[in-house]
Amino acid sequence: MSSQAVFARPEKAPFRRFSTLSLSVGNTPLTFLSDPFVPGGGGFWAKLEGFNPGGIKDRPALHMLRQARARGDLKPGATVIESTSGTLGLGLALAGIVFGHPVVLVTDPGMEPLMCRLLASYGVRLETVTEPSPVGGWQQARRDRVRHLLGESPGAYCPDQYNNPDNVDAYPGLAHELLNQLPQIDTLVCSVGTGGHSAGISSVLRRHFPGLRLAGVDTVGSTIFGQPARPRLMRGLGSSIHPRNVDHDAFDEIHWVAPAEAVWACRTLAALHYVSGGWSTGAVALVARWLARTQPGRTIVAIFPDGPWRYWDSVYDDEYCLAHGLLGAVPADEPDLLRVPDEREVHRWTRCPGVRAPLAAGL
Repeated sequence: MSSQAVFARPEKAPFRRFSTLSLSVGNTPLTFLSDPFVPGGGGFWAKLEGFNPGGIKDRPALHMLRQARARGDLKPGATVIESTSGTLGLGLALAGIVFGHPVVLVTDPGMEPLMCRLLASYGVRLETVTEPSPVGGWQQARRDRVRHLLGESPGAYCPDQYNNPDNVDAYPGLAHELLNQLPQIDTLVCSVGTGGHSAGISSVLRRHFPGLRLAGVDTVGSTIFGQPARPRLMRGLGSSIHPRNVDHDAFDEIHWVAPAEAVWACRTLAALHYVSGGWSTGAVALVARWLARTQPGRTIVAIFPDGPWRYWDSVYDDEYCLAHGLLGAVPADEPDLLRVPDEREVHRWTRCPGVRAPLAAGL
């Protein structure tokens, strides 16, 4: 008698399907990058968060909605409304499907067409602001629109990634993955936007490695560490406002990186090591490369927030890069140096060991 497999239809298929989807986040790989990207025999470890379905912000998106539901702030089936430059939008689209919530995302004209199409395909409703705010730029304009939409949508919930402590609390899992992957970590390199992953990962790692140094990576034109606000080409790091989740006291040094320098790092990594990502990844890689060269013997870990696919028409598009003057600019061997973050305005890769909270942040 031949046998035949029988597949029973589970009673709660949606619950099981959604749970399985959420389990696809985390346990991302770690790779060691050395020569030829890092000359001289040194190197650093890169945590490849682009292996998550949408990137690093899948982690806080799921955690913020899970916690909001547990507190009763987010009712079953209620709408989630948030501002995003891209990566958190992907995470919220995922979390909305997992937990059964419609998602409305407010973005701006800088959102890549691919991202807009992807988010729409995931069932997200997109709202695009058309003018930057006089103070706070596009970021503040998006947040103002979120507030307006919340007023029109009783019961809707905004995760508020910039100020919600659940954003920071989403990252102990990533820290413990690193602890399982490496016996020692001396320096952690993180891009800084909302401040969530730099604060969340470093606080856990320092319980195991009290001497851990934290290097933050910002973009020129960002106000997070006291520089003046300027129009910013790079998305995913930097800010025109002052997120409360940024733990300024946690940083041992901060680096500002310009777009052309990040493009060089992204493309060089791709060509030499078949590893790359977007703006944040390029900026972080440039700083980690320098730290590996100047701090031999230390175990350096860099967080790569996403992969390269989203940036095919920006970072990896010659026409786009030529139009913005981003090709052919090889970064200097050493960063410029500031004694304090507001000593002068920076326009290229610059390092400052004297991190402090800007007065405008009210911290």
